[in-house]
Amino acid sequence: MNTPLSWIKAYVPDLDCTAKEYMDALTLTGTKVEGYEKLDDGLEKIVVGKIVKIDRHPDADKLVVCQVQVDEEGTVIQIVTGAPNVFEGAIIPVVLDGGRVAKDHSGNRIPGGVKIKKGKLRGVESFGMMCSIEELGSSTDMYPDACADGIYIFNDNPEYGKTKLGSDVPTLLGLRDVNFEYEVTSNRVDCFSVTGIAREAAATFRKPFCPPQVKMVGNDEKAEDYVSVEVVDKDLCPRYVARVVKNIRLAPSPEWMQRRLAACGIRPINNIVDITNYVMEEYGQPMHAFDLDTIAGNKIIVRRAEAGEKFTTLDGQERVMDENVLMICDAEKPVGIAGIMGGENSKITDDVKTMLFEAACFDGTNIRLSGKRLGMRTDAQAKFEKGLDPENAMEAINRACQLIEELDAGDVVGGCVDVYSSKPEPKVVPYDVNRINRLLGTDISEDEMVSYFEMVDLVVDRDKKEVTVPTWRQDVLLMADLAEEVARFYGYDKIPTTLPTGEATTGGLSYKLTIEANVRNTAEYLGFSEASTYSFESPKVFDKLLVAEDDSVRNAITISNPLGEDYSIMRTLPINGLLTSLATNYNRRNKDVRLYEMANIYIPKELPLTELPDERMQIVLGMYGKCDFYDMKGVVETILYKTRLRNKTVYSTENKKSFLHPGRQAEVIYDGVVLGYIGEVHPEVLDNYGIKEKTYLAVLDIKNVMEHAVFDFKYKGIPKYPAVTRDISLVMDKEVPAGSVEEVIAKKGGKLLEKYELFDVYEGDRLEAGKKSLAYSIRFRDAEKTLEDGEVNLVMDKILAGLKEIGAELRS
Repeated sequence: MNTPLSWIKAYVPDLDCTAKEYMDALTLTGTKVEGYEKLDDGLEKIVVGKIVKIDRHPDADKLVVCQVQVDEEGTVIQIVTGAPNVFEGAIIPVVLDGGRVAKDHSGNRIPGGVKIKKGKLRGVESFGMMCSIEELGSSTDMYPDACADGIYIFNDNPEYGKTKLGSDVPTLLGLRDVNFEYEVTSNRVDCFSVTGIAREAAATFRKPFCPPQVKMVGNDEKAEDYVSVEVVDKDLCPRYVARVVKNIRLAPSPEWMQRRLAACGIRPINNIVDITNYVMEEYGQPMHAFDLDTIAGNKIIVRRAEAGEKFTTLDGQERVMDENVLMICDAEKPVGIAGIMGGENSKITDDVKTMLFEAACFDGTNIRLSGKRLGMRTDAQAKFEKGLDPENAMEAINRACQLIEELDAGDVVGGCVDVYSSKPEPKVVPYDVNRINRLLGTDISEDEMVSYFEMVDLVVDRDKKEVTVPTWRQDVLLMADLAEEVARFYGYDKIPTTLPTGEATTGGLSYKLTIEANVRNTAEYLGFSEASTYSFESPKVFDKLLVAEDDSVRNAITISNPLGEDYSIMRTLPINGLLTSLATNYNRRNKDVRLYEMANIYIPKELPLTELPDERMQIVLGMYGKCDFYDMKGVVETILYKTRLRNKTVYSTENKKSFLHPGRQAEVIYDGVVLGYIGEVHPEVLDNYGIKEKTYLAVLDIKNVMEHAVFDFKYKGIPKYPAVTRDISLVMDKEVPAGSVEEVIAKKGGKLLEKYELFDVYEGDRLEAGKKSLAYSIRFRDAEKTLEDGEVNLVMDKILAGLKEIGAELRS
């Protein structure tokens, strides 16, 4: 939202501050000012002048030499110009020697302006320059009377009357002003208006707020005799106010109104349309004007549209409605889309005689959804969808009728038609001075707090310790909101730093987030960098990954409104994004790349969806360069160890993944549960992604890891008694996994077993074909006494017997 400072000062007349002070102060009290633009930036030494004589240039057909009087004392200077619209007697803006204009000849605004110096044009001296409205930093939108390709002529505007020569032009044109841009939060509906911003400015600077004095105007007739209103869908229209104006006299609106509208980004049209827009900006209440002669039966009906109903809006577009769009209709046809745009069949034309003014309140959610379905976006819609205060409608329409009489735009009919089905009641919020001070960490007196409340029209009852909140303050619901009012006007910068108090303990991460943080930290410790890719994917991904046509992972959720085919499904495999990132690094010649991602996958329980899918987070790790399968295996085991999975991990090659090398992949199994998989990427898949180097992947399901993770730490004292170590070398079939051997050692070792470690693997000529040798170092210790050889031998016999059962024997 934009407002000129002059409009704010109209309601806060004692406001005296610089643009920077205004921006900083309002931002600190909660009305964020994004920035501002000084309309007179770069304008210096520009005065009103009068052309007293024009001669042809002796050496240029398109130039003329003007003698220009620049003050009341009769000072005349010579200016050469090529403007086509100059004439003797013209009152024009003149930049004197050494002055500045806002824009250069190309129309670009230059910070600080463009300096004008005396010089010669084709041999004739020129001591200044006559200005167009664009060179003054403005435009024909703000000054419709200005010539589009010539000098600005004051004679063409009767509002200036007899302009005094030598007067400051920026002041005369209202350019000594500042335009502010605000970022208003959606819960402050009252601040989507100039009066709302002005109220905040008055409270911020502790100045009196002087809103427009609105009075009921109108003749002795009654509006009910001209029009009737029926609201069918009261849930979508809690209030509808209508007034009638006859004998319409269309004309340009006054310049002060045009300037204010243009500063807000609204193009002036005529007095009637400008008044509706002006009141919309002033009060935040959109309004609409209908030609009453086009309203069949002189009746307004507010109802939902019929499905498939067609309607042509003011912009000439035919639109198809559905049954959820609220329409403004007459006795025969729709004449407007409620809260969004009027219809072409009832618009104000130059032939209008009698006009119906509408100010209503509509359901904000319905307006937003209707505009989205219709593909429309209007200024009125932007305000309605925030949820307006119904109490504001009557004040706004009376203000509009008052302006109509003041501008002599028509004759206002007395009375109004007001259908008010749902009247909001002011909220009553209790306040407690001590609680507010404890919340803020301040020591503010009740008198000071009450003064802050009253500055923004909150009515205080000190006896009951209650605040009555007006209906236009929809954001004040609880005592915490009252504390915010105190804080923002007391000054956030004044609130001292205090330590938190109370019985609550310091917060921490949840168990799930602890696991995720642990996994992330471990991956980064091992040299992996985190990647972040989209959960949206293309169905073509399955073909790139060589996924079989009947594989269940192809049953992906289709997005109803995708960005495009490449982002049309939710991923069921987490690896495509990481492979794409690895390919990007490879193509940019990055070496030894290690990436990981905490990626969500979405597994539907059935299609089409009847309930939310199974959303599972998985860590996917990928690397290429100086690495092999066993490096990735070590990474996986380190991550599992750091998440306190202390039992032995088993690797199975039964279930194959199509995108991994058929002979270099395995499932990661822990306590009979599949945690994920690991392997080398299939060469054909690597070709599909444009990677020409062996690449390794590992995927772990965080939910399954979390179910087995244990963070119950138990600490033991330093052992008092020595350990006994036995080394054994075993021979077995190659198919016997080392995990099975270690499982037997751990199970049979009992309480005396302290540690075991694989220190050698041998396969060669000294063994039979199909055999391998594993050598382990096993350490025993008793916490109560020194172990004897006989005790250790008994345990070793149990271990060797167990190993024999799985086909592992001592190597001779």
